[in-house]
Amino acid sequence: MSSKVMVNTALCKGCALCVAACPKKLIELDKSKLNAKGYHAAICADEAACTACAICAILCPDSAITIAKEG
Repeated sequence: MSSKVMVNTALCKGCALCVAACPKKLIELDKSKLNAKGYHAAICADEAACTACAICAILCPDSAITIAKEG
């Protein structure tokens, strides 16, 4: 089973709580671009390695992250 980490970049404020929380260290801030609010939004660097534990989504204070499990 694979998963997809979806970040609503409009809501993400780049707080990096998800970066610190990811047990596999797959979440990082996208330093190549800014969102409309001027923040570096979170991205999943390797979705194939994601286990869909959803810790990133649970800890996100702005509910900017959702996990879709793909079978």
